[in-house]
Amino acid sequence: MRLATLQDVMFGYDDVPCLEDANVEINSGEFIAVTGPNGAAKSTLLKLTLGLLQPWRGKAELSSHNKDGNKLAIGYVPQQIASFNGGFPSNVQEFVLSGRYGAGSWWRRMGRKDLEAVERALLHTDTLNLRNRKIGELSGGQKQRICLARALAMSPDLYVLDEPTTGMDQESRERFYDLMRNEVRAMGKTVVMVTHNLTEVERDLDRVVTLVRKEESGWKCCTTTSCSGHFVPAG
Repeated sequence: MRLATLQDVMFGYDDVPCLEDANVEINSGEFIAVTGPNGAAKSTLLKLTLGLLQPWRGKAELSSHNKDGNKLAIGYVPQQIASFNGGFPSNVQEFVLSGRYGAGSWWRRMGRKDLEAVERALLHTDTLNLRNRKIGELSGGQKQRICLARALAMSPDLYVLDEPTTGMDQESRERFYDLMRNEVRAMGKTVVMVTHNLTEVERDLDRVVTLVRKEESGWKCCTTTSCSGHFVPAG
């Protein structure tokens, strides 16, 4: 099932286009990497896909439902987590637990399954020891991990992750990639991830989209093998 599509999309800032001829398809059950140099509009591409930005030209569509006909649940972890509001009143466990409300109602009581999901998410992101810390006490890297934990606890249909392994050492990155592969292969989830560490995760990927600069212009989507603008199987 197709979850999101960008078709001939153009977008920019201050009347200057930074992304042109963007053609992207995201299908259910895929592990997709988005890569390109610094400044290549990768974060912008994700925001357009999610409907957080509206294209100047072209079409951006995001499904409202998953493959089972239920409301599409999205776990989005953006960049710039270090700027997270330091005065946020909750502790880490409460913050991660809040992701579980997406699995039901804001008014429902949290049960054992919710608490178990939170503990698994904290374990997978090596943040269990932070569970009682206040958000404002955390470093930028720790904030990144608890936002990942919140997304994991949510168990969304679609993960949209903007450089999620920033600040992780190689061992932690490898564990994270294994976790995402399991979410796709065993759980049927979809992962779209911006990364600069393509060689580390390439074996796990279904498709890769690379942003390359058009001559004297903005960036466009290309595959690893040709500039057709569509994903192809990696490797």
